[in-house]
Amino acid sequence: MITLDHFYLLVGLLFVFVAVMNLRDASNPRRYTTALFWGLYALLYLAGERMPPALAGALMIAMALVAGFKGVAAGKAQLRPEAERRASSERLGNRLFIPALLLPVVTMLCATVFKDVHVQGMLLLDDKHQTLVSLGCASVIAVAAACWLTRSTPLQGMREGRRLVDAMSWAVVLPHMLAVLGLLFTEAGVGKAVAHVTTSYINMDSRFVAVAVFCIGMALFTIVMGNGFAAFPVMAGGVGIPVLVGVYGANPAVMAAIGMFSAYCGTLMTPMAANFNIVPAALLDLPDKNAVIRAQVPTALPLLAANVFLLYFLMNR
Repeated sequence: MITLDHFYLLVGLLFVFVAVMNLRDASNPRRYTTALFWGLYALLYLAGERMPPALAGALMIAMALVAGFKGVAAGKAQLRPEAERRASSERLGNRLFIPALLLPVVTMLCATVFKDVHVQGMLLLDDKHQTLVSLGCASVIAVAAACWLTRSTPLQGMREGRRLVDAMSWAVVLPHMLAVLGLLFTEAGVGKAVAHVTTSYINMDSRFVAVAVFCIGMALFTIVMGNGFAAFPVMAGGVGIPVLVGVYGANPAVMAAIGMFSAYCGTLMTPMAANFNIVPAALLDLPDKNAVIRAQVPTALPLLAANVFLLYFLMNR
């Protein structure tokens, strides 16, 4: 059976490669701390489930300290010569998009056609994490297709992966960190605190007000935390489940779906979502690091308002 652990292992090995390449790169001004950062992250993927939770938390704190003290820097990736890359691009033309297109196609096929395939009495794909496993399979196939099309080796693919990781820097781990933060908020009872504050100071007798508080709250918490998945446990536990579902009988699936869509509106407007909004500006060398956010706000605000009305009219469907 192909499980999610197999892909955690692959991702962990990729970060081991990134750590080793940075350690050996004399052009990196902070190669030792950079290698330490990616090595710790690799360890979380390779042995996270087998280590005590306190140790895993300590490793994440150590990573945050290394990044906070600007210990993560980019080195010089080993790329193919410019002339060789241009010649390859001209030779392949639009076929360069085949690996990217394989990702959604293979993911869909694995999640639909191959979801019930058995090998020696066992499911081929782990049914507990079917979508993620399907995406993992698609990623491996896409990498193989890219190597075949470009006549490159998997090693060159790893080098390109290292270049991209170095370009994104510590922001690569931000979704992981913020998702953990959401769980910590839930365990700390932040959702209950939000429920107390909203019900004490906001009139929840109006269904429209309750819907607006939930949707806008999802966006605001995402702006603060940088991740909709971190915001969802807080707002769902504070307003979504006790008020929308418990009082007004909302369909939990509709509440969750439109709630997450509202959170994504917040993602469009926050620098905390650095991997979406700050890294692209850096990669494109934009003079204004908030240029991506400024371009997205006119879309995010009307979309958030639309979500309020969508949830209001569809919550009982």
